[in-house]
Amino acid sequence: MESKSPNIHFREIDAETVIDVCRLSDTLKDHQKRHVASNAVSIAQAHFDNDAWFRAIYADDALVGFIMLDFGSDDDKDVDRPAAFLWRFMIGGEFQGKNYGKLAMERLFEQLRQQGYSELKTSCSTDDNGPLNFYKGLGFVEDGEWYDDEIGLSRKLQ
Repeated sequence: MESKSPNIHFREIDAETVIDVCRLSDTLKDHQKRHVASNAVSIAQAHFDNDAWFRAIYADDALVGFIMLDFGSDDDKDVDRPAAFLWRFMIGGEFQGKNYGKLAMERLFEQLRQQGYSELKTSCSTDDNGPLNFYKGLGFVEDGEWYDDEIGLSRKLQ
C-alpha cells in the first residue's frame, strides 16, 4: 500500500500560532542554528520590511517549518524577469528527513510561477554542514553573487 504525500501548504502566522512557529527554531541542531536566524527574529524583521512575505509551513495539519521571502528589488534591470529572494527557510528538527523541505520548495516554485515570477534567488553558507547541497539538489545554481559570507544561488522557474 502506497502512502500518500502530505498536503504541504503555507499559512499566515497569527496570535495563536506565533509561539509554536518561534519554538520550531529550538528543535534545530546547534550547527543548523548557525545557518538560519531564529523564527522569532525573522518574524520581527518581516514586520519592519514592506517587501517581506512569511508563512508557517504545514504538512496536512502539522506545523513543520517556516519560510520567508523578500519581493523587493535592489535594482530594476530585471523588470522583464522578476525574481523573488528566499530569505529564510527551515524545517523543524523532528520533521527533517521526511521530504517536507523538498515538497515545500516545490510548492513555493509553483506558487511563484503562478504569480509570474521567473526566478527564485537565495544565499547560503558554503560550510560542510550548510544547506548548499539541499538547494543544488532542487536545481539552484551558483550565480556569482555574494551576500556577506554567503554564496548567491538562483533557480529558473519558467
